[in-house]
Amino acid sequence: MKFSYNWLQDYIQQKLPSPQKLAELLMFRSFEVEEVVKVGKDWTLDIKVLPNRAHDCLSYIGIAKEIAAILKLKIKNYFKIKNLKLKIQNNGLLSIKIENPKDCIRYTGVIMNGVKVGESPKWMQERLVACGLQPINNIVDITNYVMLEIGQPLHAFDLDKLTAKQIVVRRAKKGESIKTLDKENTVYKLDETILVIADKEKPIAIAGIKGGVDTAINKNTKNIIIEAANFNSVLIRRASQKLKLRTDASWRFENNISPQIIDLAQDRVAGLVQQIANGKIAGGLVEVYSKKPALKIIKLGLEAVKKLLGVEIPAKKVKSILESLGFKIKKADTQSLIVEIPFVRLDVETPEDLIEEVGRIFGYENISSLPPKARLISPIINEEILWLKKSKVILKETGFCEAYNSSFIAETDKQIFSYNDGQLLVLENSISVLNKYLRPSLIPNLLKNVKDNFRFFDEVKLFEFGHTFKPIGDKKVLEGKMISGALGRKTGKEELFFELKGAVESLFEGLGINSIWFDSANVVVDSSLINLFHPAKTAEIKAGDKILGFLGEIHPAILEAMGIDGAVFVFDLDFEKLATLATNEKEYLPISVFPAVLRDLAVIVPLGTKVFEIEQIITMVGGDLIDDIDLFDIYAGEEMGEGKENLAFHIVYQAQDRNLSSEEINKIHQNIISELEKNPNCNWEVRK
Repeated sequence: MKFSYNWLQDYIQQKLPSPQKLAELLMFRSFEVEEVVKVGKDWTLDIKVLPNRAHDCLSYIGIAKEIAAILKLKIKNYFKIKNLKLKIQNNGLLSIKIENPKDCIRYTGVIMNGVKVGESPKWMQERLVACGLQPINNIVDITNYVMLEIGQPLHAFDLDKLTAKQIVVRRAKKGESIKTLDKENTVYKLDETILVIADKEKPIAIAGIKGGVDTAINKNTKNIIIEAANFNSVLIRRASQKLKLRTDASWRFENNISPQIIDLAQDRVAGLVQQIANGKIAGGLVEVYSKKPALKIIKLGLEAVKKLLGVEIPAKKVKSILESLGFKIKKADTQSLIVEIPFVRLDVETPEDLIEEVGRIFGYENISSLPPKARLISPIINEEILWLKKSKVILKETGFCEAYNSSFIAETDKQIFSYNDGQLLVLENSISVLNKYLRPSLIPNLLKNVKDNFRFFDEVKLFEFGHTFKPIGDKKVLEGKMISGALGRKTGKEELFFELKGAVESLFEGLGINSIWFDSANVVVDSSLINLFHPAKTAEIKAGDKILGFLGEIHPAILEAMGIDGAVFVFDLDFEKLATLATNEKEYLPISVFPAVLRDLAVIVPLGTKVFEIEQIITMVGGDLIDDIDLFDIYAGEEMGEGKENLAFHIVYQAQDRNLSSEEINKIHQNIISELEKNPNCNWEVRK
């Protein structure tokens, strides 16, 4: 809003500093001043009033009070306007009706007779022009002048043009319209969302926004009604946006103003009409006031001022600052102040609001910068987030890319993966058949990702962390946190299982989980996965006896149904179980300075024999002298015999404290051979 420097000076008893200096002080204490421009013998300051202060500072009196508080100056008593004080007098000269008190909390009217409409004084015209308003006639100019001065929008109606001398504040009726007071006399179509001022027959103004042509003031007007009201800010804002009509009045109503400034505005406007237009007051103030706002009282603790601002301001200084801003101190002691909030300060609700007022007038530049007095305490580590981040890093380092998928699956997915109704949660408000169910597993959407990427790549490696949802009974839901991965290749699938197994082992190793082993999975116990895997190419991933997840090849029938031309292997892990087993603890052993000895061992075993069973016996017999066991060859030729295969191992012998002699190694190696061959249930034979 643009403010005249000379006009502001009228409200201050002492001389103001230069316009430039005044703008600088306002920017430090109150509002940003966007521009200072010389206009004739005056200056204008374009002050950017913030929305939270629009109810009191979109006015000359509001800004003048700010200036007086900042500069410790005295403000003139603007309440004494030729001793005029309108009295409430509903004398039957004017009827006011408000249909819904929520739309308009207060409506007042003052009837003035015998007005002489003409040009307003030159000084008033100059001030209006400086503020960006065009002078029209003395009555309209007075209402605009008082709006700028006090912040309360006003409007004048020609009393003789009203039907039955009646004012009705109501919503517009469907199909109603109004021609407004502007250069084009625009006709606006109204509806039930728009608040209007009407007489007995028709709308005469769009409430809080614009007056109508039918009751406009002109040179023939003799008797007027001056309106000052308080309208619902939300209604005014919506109507202004809908009609694309923004005015100085609507701007103020949109930001909410106090209904109690109406008294001062009506006193002021009536006094100016008497002075400039020779009008005479008929009766007094006619009003409808549904509910007066309660007086706000706030207790301000002086210790809280120090704690929040970081500086000790004397109680006397705090009291002086608040009083300079118009706050009334009802009671004061050494510990606190009881503060009465002025009715125009709608933004002050809490002690912190008062402390902010004290701080800005005291001057933030007067508050020394000090480091906070606080102990720096490390935050509590969220273990789950820690392990999730680490898991993602490990998988990315092994060549996987992270996928982010929807938590839903489609009706077609239910058919492809043979889910039954008891395995799926149906959305009640599904907007599409593509999002009908909550996913019971991450794998279906990962397979869609593989299919999409096969258009561009021969090999795809993806993983995803996400939530799965499974019904338990009729009303309960099991929400799991899973981490799943997919490795797909168009050709050459022979090594995929072991590549994916290696990636999973790297994940466990990086999380510090060592007691992992893979077991054959004849039956997949998770019902959501039961139809996913190839029955002969699936493994359980275990820690001790606890199943952490599964690893295996996707069933060819599912790949065919999804149109995936290639082989896909996946892993599916319960992340919550992983997080409970993961650890940062490491055990470091010194590297042995003594030489290692490598011996090979080949064992002919029945097909399907588990490698870990052989490794377990080797480790048990060799004890601490076994440094490493490596399966380096699997052979199942005809010479092995029907149903037989050859497993070849490298065994590394090494001691931490001595050189191992050939005799000692030979003895341990022979004991291993004997232990492997004497197992009567396995039918194993060590090749000599």
